[in-house]
Amino acid sequence: MSEDVVFRKMTLADITSVASIEREAFATPWTEEIFEHELAGNEYSHYIVAELDGEIIGHCGMWIVLDECHITNVAVRSSLRGKGIGEDLMRKAMELCRLNEVRTMTLEVRVSNEPARSLYRKLGFQEGGIRKNYYTDDHEDGLVMWVEFE
Repeated sequence: MSEDVVFRKMTLADITSVASIEREAFATPWTEEIFEHELAGNEYSHYIVAELDGEIIGHCGMWIVLDECHITNVAVRSSLRGKGIGEDLMRKAMELCRLNEVRTMTLEVRVSNEPARSLYRKLGFQEGGIRKNYYTDDHEDGLVMWVEFE
């Protein structure tokens, strides 16, 4: 499966598909307008999409400011989760960071999201602090995780 997936920079033409995946993945998904602003109006944003047979099946967004990267969102179509696509997206994001001489990458994840936490640990992330009531839909805490690049 993942050997047939193509990873590339997200374009404005991808927004409808990406927003659809967001709605599948998150209780408070980003809108098409947010993604449009990210691509057209945020000089720090970088987005990667995963494509299979011409269909967008996942995405990863990040903000790179100087030597730090903050992952904004990672999502994969619900029917394709557990097949390594999320891991591949994160690895592509990490490659982009290394090319941009980023030293640290950080993200927040729901404390209850053990599959994601496990993936991030596999990729070398360490658990940091807790952001109390971070998620607006249910006030779940967000766990800050981070990794340093050599």
